[in-house]
Amino acid sequence: MLTEPRRRAYLSAMQVVHWLPRAELPFAAPSRPELLLPVAPVEDIDFEVRPAPAANQPAPAAPQARSGERPKIEIPRPGSTAKPAAKPAEAEPEAPAPRPAPVPPPRFSLQLLRAGSCLLLVELATGQPFQSRDPSYLLLKDMLRAAGLPDAPQIIGEPVRWPLLVRGNMDQGPDAARDFVQGFIQARLEEAPCNCLWLIGLPALRFAGNADAHTYYQVLKLDGLGDAWALPGLELLMDEPQRKADVWKAMRQLMARWKSVE
Repeated sequence: MLTEPRRRAYLSAMQVVHWLPRAELPFAAPSRPELLLPVAPVEDIDFEVRPAPAANQPAPAAPQARSGERPKIEIPRPGSTAKPAAKPAEAEPEAPAPRPAPVPPPRFSLQLLRAGSCLLLVELATGQPFQSRDPSYLLLKDMLRAAGLPDAPQIIGEPVRWPLLVRGNMDQGPDAARDFVQGFIQARLEEAPCNCLWLIGLPALRFAGNADAHTYYQVLKLDGLGDAWALPGLELLMDEPQRKADVWKAMRQLMARWKSVE
């Protein structure tokens, strides 16, 4: 047998709001009197049915504006919900062109020497100064004797080593190296001019004469440096002895440049 609280819980679960028992329930709360009153009958309401307009009957005219009245023009105001006209699509800006990769600094060592009226800019293949018993230095002495110049050349300053700095933001690319080498030689020429500048080795050609290997054995006219004779490096002459014949052939045509000077 259900008690009143449990009975109400069941009715609430079944979503029953009003209910009347068919018989007296034990332990039930007394019923409310208003729930026992008879239900009033619902009165019928007559609705007026209007006939549909005929097909040929004109539709009612829309109300016209009074004479003398100006039509109202809606002007959009700030904050209104009217959407602005769509702007034409703008062309997307072009992506910036990629920057060229920085050119790594060249690496070389050059030694400047003086033999009589000639200056010699010689590549140091090992990066170290000449020693009296170095094979490359002995070859250089033989070339000077064959040219009729002193075979004990005077070393001028320390070797020019590039790059100058290991770290830093200084420009040490090929153009900077060329400017430095040419400026270094020009300063030495102002101290003591020469009749011919020997450029021995590819780095000497590139950074003093702005030339390449195809100019070997030729005489170059260089602004600010005068006449320069392009020669292969000493290491290359030792590795390829057949090149010495080309050196000797060109040397015989140029010896008058420095032999005429007492």
